[in-house]
Amino acid sequence: MSKVVLITGGSSGIGKSIGEFLSTKDFKVYGTSRNPERYAQTSFELVQLDVSDVASIEKAITTVIEKEGRFDVLINNAGAGITGPVEEIPMEEIKRNFETNFFGPINVIKSVLPQMRRQNSGLIINITSIAGYMGLPYRGVYSASKGALELITEAIRMEIKDFNIQMTNVAPGDFATNIAAGRYHAPVLDDSPYKNPYGNTLKLMDEHVDSGKDPLLMAKAIHEIILTEKPKVHYKVGEFMQKFSIVLKRILPDKVYEKMLQNHYKL
Repeated sequence: MSKVVLITGGSSGIGKSIGEFLSTKDFKVYGTSRNPERYAQTSFELVQLDVSDVASIEKAITTVIEKEGRFDVLINNAGAGITGPVEEIPMEEIKRNFETNFFGPINVIKSVLPQMRRQNSGLIINITSIAGYMGLPYRGVYSASKGALELITEAIRMEIKDFNIQMTNVAPGDFATNIAAGRYHAPVLDDSPYKNPYGNTLKLMDEHVDSGKDPLLMAKAIHEIILTEKPKVHYKVGEFMQKFSIVLKRILPDKVYEKMLQNHYKL
């Protein structure tokens, strides 16, 4: 029997790449979008789901279960970028980012767990970010929301182990997607004390995304994890130096690591 997979944020970028790849590997794939009618060019079905709307989440999960009779794999991929000096990002934008990147995935997890518990099986994959392992300048809110998802995954894994439900994090580095166009950018203000360092860092971040890895690499990594009997707690996918930066953070003194980041961003 083909495993049933639901990918939040499956209409573009990494989510779409994962969905299209899994569709070629004998999985029954559903993707989600806030506005699925806008996307006709997918090889899998899109259902309406807004991760900031609990009723929308529950309706989408119920739809998939009613169609398939089971729910095997949840891939929490929907997310949003945000940049800017923390001092200058409106508080409502900070809260909105956490609604998408942290509270949203939690609500989707809560909605699928009862069915997985009934089946005595299931796998939940949370797409986080290498940025979630470190506080990056002018990406502090994004780092915090993704880091929070990494940590809560560690806790939930232990809470659901008795139900034969697996959970893991996959932290990607920079991939060539449209995330830069969709993220919230605090404006670079002419009278801001952060004008020059933030403006330069913003250009550097966009260059990293433009030259990022092919999202197919993430799709293949997710496929391997689904086939793994006992997934690890954390996975990292991306450029060697981006993954190695996490190792350096563990072994270097805090101020040495901070200086390394400052040099990287020319701060």
